[in-house]
Amino acid sequence: MEVFIIASKTKLTGRVIFRGDPGYEEARLNWNPYTNTYPLVIVFAQKHDDVVHAVKWARENDVPIRARGGRHALERNMSVVKDGIIIDVSDMTRVRLNSKKEIAFIETGIDVGPLVGTLADRGFMSPFGDSPTVGIAGLTLGGGIGPLQRTIGLASDNLIGVKMVDAEGRTIIADENHNSDLLWASRGGGGGNFGIATEYKFTVHRAPKKATVFDINWPWEQIEEVVKAWQRWSPFVDDRLGTSLEVLTKSSGVLHATGLFLGSKAELIDLLQPLLSTGTPSEVNIQTLAWPAVVENRLPPDQIPTDEANKFSSTFGFQPFPDAAIKAMRYFLENATGADSNFFFLNWGGKVSRISPEATAFFWRDPKFYFEWSATWTDPSDEQRNVALVERTRQMLKPYSKGSYVNVPDFNIRDFGRAYYGTNFDRLRKVKTKYDPNNVFRYPQSIPPFNERSGFRLF
Repeated sequence: MEVFIIASKTKLTGRVIFRGDPGYEEARLNWNPYTNTYPLVIVFAQKHDDVVHAVKWARENDVPIRARGGRHALERNMSVVKDGIIIDVSDMTRVRLNSKKEIAFIETGIDVGPLVGTLADRGFMSPFGDSPTVGIAGLTLGGGIGPLQRTIGLASDNLIGVKMVDAEGRTIIADENHNSDLLWASRGGGGGNFGIATEYKFTVHRAPKKATVFDINWPWEQIEEVVKAWQRWSPFVDDRLGTSLEVLTKSSGVLHATGLFLGSKAELIDLLQPLLSTGTPSEVNIQTLAWPAVVENRLPPDQIPTDEANKFSSTFGFQPFPDAAIKAMRYFLENATGADSNFFFLNWGGKVSRISPEATAFFWRDPKFYFEWSATWTDPSDEQRNVALVERTRQMLKPYSKGSYVNVPDFNIRDFGRAYYGTNFDRLRKVKTKYDPNNVFRYPQSIPPFNERSGFRLF
């Protein structure tokens, strides 16, 4: 066991695991093996004060800090850092629901699956994505996209209060009446930039008794006509319908549309006609379920870590793909080494697009659809090839897209501030300068304060 002699007036509290301690290997791993690294210590906070102590301890010992919740950060050194301290809130999972006021106080360590399942059992719903093990902390701070966004907005649109520990270890409350600029920045400005959030105050929504889900599969060879049909149809369909389209590698043969509709099966069948009449669907499954069963259906189990490493990139589409963009997508899917490499599309519009780009830090309100692509591999010798393929694809798709989603970061994006935050970037830098002028909470592609001497530093 390694021995660390560190002089500090502040003691670490909570569940503390140093490098060399039992349980360290399990504690340091993230969902994506691509993010593999070795921190000095991981602090699993049990309560707010454990985060306060960890921040103060790190400052006293000049140790770099990373905040971590669900372990789904998709790039290296975002939520982990070599020889640093990881302040992990995943043991903080309490939820307090005020049904009458339709408000929930949620500790930031809870994962999406347990949260929306708990709310569903109480007759409420809140935004979720496609994985139950994504942490609510990072999901919300970066925006939080998913099948309910066209009806109730992004996760960040439903955030109305934040309890946070700042760079000095002080407790800050941000809501519409206190530190409202920090609340604005927390609604889409990315995780780990301004402090470490320990509790959120959310608006929640009455769930329907039932909702309808669908899945449609096609032969992979029909990729061009299905992608174009989905992109023409999905942004303009009923706001109660959130739908995604996933295309895996040619070798896997998966071409799959899915969705969630807050209405009846008969209504949904009518809405789906443009898709059902495209190509020759090989499988169609449409079912109405009670709301708790809908949540379970849409959030199938996944694991941490996965067996495959992943490299992602993301952007937004404003027009259906022309043939050149389809060709770039096909090239990627025919050359990525992992069978789970994919393109994923999510429809935009509805409530998410009725909010001004300046109303919250989340800027990208006007696209027609969001899309991302990821390459996977298990053999380390395939890493360089796949990472290069993701970047080649990004360059090929630049003429047909704008921006990028901060929760799916890509270190190859040089002007990341404008890509993630559009014209909100300068305002975010002002907030950063106010609350973290010494750039204590920094990582690759974190928001730099205006007084940072070296400008856009990459850590």
